[in-house]
Amino acid sequence: MGLKGFVEGGIASIVAGASTHPLDLIKVRMQLQGEPHLPNPALQVAYRPAVSLNSAGGYSISLPETLHAKAQPRAGPVSIAARIVQAEGVAGLFSGVSATILRQTLYSTTRMGLYDILKRRWSDSGSGSLPLQRKIAAGLIAGGIGAAVGNPADVAMEGIASLWRGSGLTVNRAMIVTASQLASYDQVKEMILERGVMGDGIGTHVTASFAAGFVAAVTSNPIDVIKTRVMNMNVEPGAAAPYSGALDCAVKTVRAEGVMALYKGFIPTISRQGPFTVVLFVTLEQVRKLLKDL
Repeated sequence: MGLKGFVEGGIASIVAGASTHPLDLIKVRMQLQGEPHLPNPALQVAYRPAVSLNSAGGYSISLPETLHAKAQPRAGPVSIAARIVQAEGVAGLFSGVSATILRQTLYSTTRMGLYDILKRRWSDSGSGSLPLQRKIAAGLIAGGIGAAVGNPADVAMEGIASLWRGSGLTVNRAMIVTASQLASYDQVKEMILERGVMGDGIGTHVTASFAAGFVAAVTSNPIDVIKTRVMNMNVEPGAAAPYSGALDCAVKTVRAEGVMALYKGFIPTISRQGPFTVVLFVTLEQVRKLLKDL
């Protein structure tokens, strides 16, 4: 029974991860906008001396004392997607999808399987119900262990050679995402079924999935922004790192860009979490039906 939970969760996670990979790619690129240590073509200003004709008939040349660069407006998800397609073609939207599949195979298979085991063991033997706090606890444990297993693939998906940079942030984010996503899905699904709003079908699964995706996006986006920046920071040899850690990254981000910078990329995050969660749980429910008698 325990092994089947890993198989079911793994299949659903791979399908969901691969199908929503372009949205995840756009989300990461949006979250990296505005970092001062990253090169920005819009901030490169040509040194143009001012040349004027003086009263003696000669020319005088003056250099500007200060140069004012006009910051490049932040691009939205559609603009970023268009730039990727222009530069790399449609295939560019699926750049790194192999790492996504590897990550889902390691991380999501582990967290989904462990959550299923813990949920079954902690459920009331008579009614089979599980209180919300136990669902959350199961999600925290399963997410933390899953992240530790899948962190190298998570870093590879973001293009960093150091496989364990930011692993602490990855674990923290995974614990929050898993606890909020899986626990809220089960809780909303149970409420719908208990109140007789809908039967145990696609409608219930989609509704519970959207609710779970929204909760997961709201709770995890700040950590996701910090994690992305820490794991993608460029450390030059002999130079100090842009961030000394997660807290330093959060403080510098808020000081430079405001509190709402922690929710940068929220639109693509929720746009990705919604479809991802729907595909994940709808696929999971269907796989469970197929493997029910095994």
